[in-house]
Parts: sequence; structure tokens; C-alpha cells
Amino acid sequence: SAAGMVLSVLVILLLSVLYEAVKMGKAVLLRRALLALPRSLSQEALTEPQEGDSGPAQGRWFWFHVGQTVFHVVQVVLGYMVMLAVMSYNAWIFLGAIVGSTLGYFM
Repeated sequence: SAAGMVLSVLVILLLSVLYEAVKMGKAVLLRRALLALPRSLSQEALTEPQEGDSGPAQGRWFWFHVGQTVFHVVQVVLGYMVMLAVMSYNAWIFLGAIVGSTLGYFM
């Protein structure tokens, strides 16, 4: 039906916008992780911490890595969902994906 097609196009459009938002969030998280690196790569910063010693930088790095992993999984899932929708070879669905990607990148 026409209402079903409009709803499908809107869902794909929103998924494409969300895909671009996740991609941007992943880049922001990477930038924050890089800023958490020690300023100098002295011998002390490169040595392994002693057992039971977890500095604040090491804890931040772990959580930045966990966050990037979650963002990556969400990005891959959304990308495959949009790709599968586009592979239906429906022109309206394809246009919804393109418009959603454009809007997501613009925002």
C-alpha cells in the first residue's frame, strides 16, 4: 500500500541518518581517545604497569576502546540493514537511503 511504502521510506531515511550520526560519534570518541594519550612518550609512559596498578589513563583508554567497539558494531549493523533495504531494488527505498545519508551528513 502507499502508506506502507511511505513508512518504509521514512524508516530507511531515519536509519541512514542514524548511521551517519553513529559514524560521527565514533570519530568524536576516537578524537577523545587520542587526546587521552600521554603528551610525551617517555620510557615511563611506555612501560607496562605493575600488577594491580591501573592508572587513570589506562582506565580511560579501556573505556574509550569499549565505546568505539560498541559504536562500530552499531554502525556495521545499521549499514547492513540499509544495504539490504537498498538491495530490494526499489527506487523509493534507494532515494530514502540517499536522502537520509545526505541529511545525516549535513547535520
